[in-house]
Amino acid sequence: MKVKIVNKSSNSLPEYKTVGAAGLDLCAYLSEPIKINPLERALIPTGLFLEIPKGYEAQIRGRSGLALNHGITLANGVGTIDSDYRGEVKIIIINLGNESFVVNNGDRIAQMVFTKYERADFIEVVEINETARGENGFGHTGI
Repeated sequence: MKVKIVNKSSNSLPEYKTVGAAGLDLCAYLSEPIKINPLERALIPTGLFLEIPKGYEAQIRGRSGLALNHGITLANGVGTIDSDYRGEVKIIIINLGNESFVVNNGDRIAQMVFTKYERADFIEVVEINETARGENGFGHTGI
């Protein structure tokens, strides 16, 4: 898949760090560091603008090392960049850790994974079929 990209940052283009990597690292594009205190959120620019092919999305995901070592994750869980969005890619991060965290220009703050999707056409009905599982959810299979 080919994705057109404009890079207005001073960072390199996103790249896969290993042969088997699904995600591309995204870096902060900042004129000065941003300090994020515990339980605070920040919108971090990347300087990147994408033209994603129709039928695909870019999912923005947290980085496991930042989550484990510092409690830094995405405030919205997984972000979606739609194929018709043309604004700058920005990352909403939250500090769930116990200490302040500083984001510097060039820091790897998230990863981006491209996925194909299907659009749903809803058919309104009065009822849906039953299954063995039924309405059981939220941990019904145990620990």
